Amino acid sequence: MTEILGTQPAPDRWLVYVTAACALALVVFRRLWLPARNAITIAHEGGHGLAALATGRRLEAIRLHSDTSGLTVSRGSPTGVGVILTLAAGYPAAPLLGLGGAALLGTHHTTLLLWAATALLLAMLVMVRNAYGILTVVLTGAAFLLVSWLTGPDVQSVFAYAVVWFLLLGGVRPAFELQAKRRHGGAPDSDADQLARLTHVPAGVWLLFFHTVSICCLIGGCRWLLRF
Repeated sequence: MTEILGTQPAPDRWLVYVTAACALALVVFRRLWLPARNAITIAHEGGHGLAALATGRRLEAIRLHSDTSGLTVSRGSPTGVGVILTLAAGYPAAPLLGLGGAALLGTHHTTLLLWAATALLLAMLVMVRNAYGILTVVLTGAAFLLVSWLTGPDVQSVFAYAVVWFLLLGGVRPAFELQAKRRHGGAPDSDADQLARLTHVPAGVWLLFFHTVSICCLIGGCRWLLRF
């Protein structure tokens, strides 16, 4: 426990920039983004699930699909604050996780970050109900476990920085993708459109909210990660 809660040294400055560049490449280049986006989907659906539990809804299932889409099923009132918060939690989840991770890395708690991420993935695995989703979460969790157990502080630190950069940078792109789909008449049942029907607030306003959260988290995360 002391080792988990203790502090670890940050990587050299050049390694921080290299991890940022690698994460940016995963987000910018489509061939890299398509498989990497599964990690953002895990965070997205996990955000829905966590919000459902926090608002007293019954979380029944989480599904992750090979096209990087996902579905979280919860039971409860079809209207009201609970369902609104549950729907609104998806797109901000990855950026907020990235911001939290950046805060931990900024205070040199690399090991705590790795074990916290592993715990969240294990908790989510309990609710995943399809084979592809189980495989994706297990492989992601295994990566964190292997790095935590089998590598030294230097490798752990580089891995943690790469993951956090990817959550921050990758958390920005999905809202823009959704905006593009809606512009061409797609995604009629997106989170933003469902929220619009529930709240009578235009979907564009909800998209603006998603953009604002992701960009603010990116800015805040950069401030933490680039502290030396």
